[in-house]
Amino acid sequence: MFIIKQNDNLPSMEVQFLDPEGNPLNLELCGVRFHMMNSAGEVVLNKEVVVTDVQNGKVKVPWLDGETSEPGVFLGEFKINLPDGNRLTIPNNGYFRISIVSEVPYKE
Repeated sequence: MFIIKQNDNLPSMEVQFLDPEGNPLNLELCGVRFHMMNSAGEVVLNKEVVVTDVQNGKVKVPWLDGETSEPGVFLGEFKINLPDGNRLTIPNNGYFRISIVSEVPYKE
């Protein structure tokens, strides 16, 4: 489970994609998006990710202002558009769990 505090934008969510044999998935010429939904099944995030290591299948999801404003447990997945036109969803047997933990209320 990835955990981040409400309204924070660090740390980024970093993931490495592996094939069924455990080898890194080469992301050359691939498009990668991250989708996240809330407990009601509503998509709350659909964005491109940053590929940090093409040959070793590493990506990160940088959080922008407002993307962690709602506390709760969310489900996420990555959609990879391959150069041959095929599409791969990771994970293919469930979801990544993202916990946005409530911050202590404060006044500025």
